[in-house]
Amino acid sequence: MSGKSEFKADFSINASKKMLYPYIFTASGLAQWMADDVTINEDKIFDFMWEGESHKARMVAHRLNSYVRFEFLPVDDEDEDDPPYIELRLEMNELTQSVFLLVSDYSDINDNEESLDLWTSLVDTLKEIVGG
Repeated sequence: MSGKSEFKADFSINASKKMLYPYIFTASGLAQWMADDVTINEDKIFDFMWEGESHKARMVAHRLNSYVRFEFLPVDDEDEDDPPYIELRLEMNELTQSVFLLVSDYSDINDNEESLDLWTSLVDTLKEIVGG
């Protein structure tokens, strides 16, 4: 039985998908709001630094100005079969022209309230950066 759970939330951001995309797609963009630092090596492995700990991930899917999915490299046998991931999706409500960041975070954090607090804080930082 996996100890992981998926957290999903969406956040309204007052900015265009085109403007937001570099912040979810590039290491330098992600480093500004999502982690303490993010680098990418020659093998296209992203290294997310949180509180001094390295978490390596591979971008397994993306579509320009739309979404990106990072799958974290396994650290144990359970992760081999059931890897943690983060998916960041940009969606527009055609009616209101509002842009939303849809977050799917599949990880060991089983506390939805803790995840919501974490992502709300991260997205607030992103909103400050983009002025949204």
